[in-house]
Amino acid sequence: MVSSRTFSVKRQTGFGTIALLCFVLLYVPIATLVAYSFNAGPSIAIWEGFSWRWYIAAWNNQQIVETSVRSFVIASIAAVVATTAATMAALATTRTRPYRGLNFIYGFINQPLMVPEIVTGIALLIFFAIVKIWTGYTGLGYLIVAHTAFCIPFAYLPIRARLENMDLTLERAAADLYATPWMTFRKVTLPLLWPGIIAGLMLAFVVSLDDVVITELVKSGGQDTLPTYMLGQLRRVVTPEINAISSVFLLISIVIVTLFFFLNRKQT
Repeated sequence: MVSSRTFSVKRQTGFGTIALLCFVLLYVPIATLVAYSFNAGPSIAIWEGFSWRWYIAAWNNQQIVETSVRSFVIASIAAVVATTAATMAALATTRTRPYRGLNFIYGFINQPLMVPEIVTGIALLIFFAIVKIWTGYTGLGYLIVAHTAFCIPFAYLPIRARLENMDLTLERAAADLYATPWMTFRKVTLPLLWPGIIAGLMLAFVVSLDDVVITELVKSGGQDTLPTYMLGQLRRVVTPEINAISSVFLLISIVIVTLFFFLNRKQT
């Protein structure tokens, strides 16, 4: 006799043990890093008492301040530009009748998510090397463009999801009342879409802020961001100062992702 009980992976033998093990392996190292960021001594393995010493040292480290400011500037500009482009792309792929090539456009927009990041980074490295030879420009613009291109699909997904869940009735009613397309967008669509735009902006920002691979391949000399600076320090001498920086980075990421989660809940 076939059992009518619904299949559930949670009832499988060993599921709870494996899930617990995964959580332990994922979060115990992070918790250890945060704990040792308050270590009074210079060792990253021997606890010598509680202290804010390494947070103060990181705050007073001019190189850390410069790379942090550079990271936030790049992430802010890239997130704004990527979200703007993603919003236009989402409108063009949802607020219209299905047309030939729409699936290709979906795949094209989401391509950075499907291709390994190292491949995207190498492609950008080769392309920007050619541009540098032609123009002689070696500024931060390359990093901003690279981060923007990589972040567009991350901003696009929540914006598109929001648009697909929005009823067209209000927009059609505005058109029936002789509102122009721009007025309909500004007065009806944009206010309803705003939570999705903010969620996409925050997601793009945290992705850009945390990026290492593309930044490491595209940046020129003296253009380290905070993640690439930390990577360079790990190759030399590791001190609890790196733990302090990582803990601050972790806190920023948690705050942004939490806000993103609550905005997504609000959308539904």
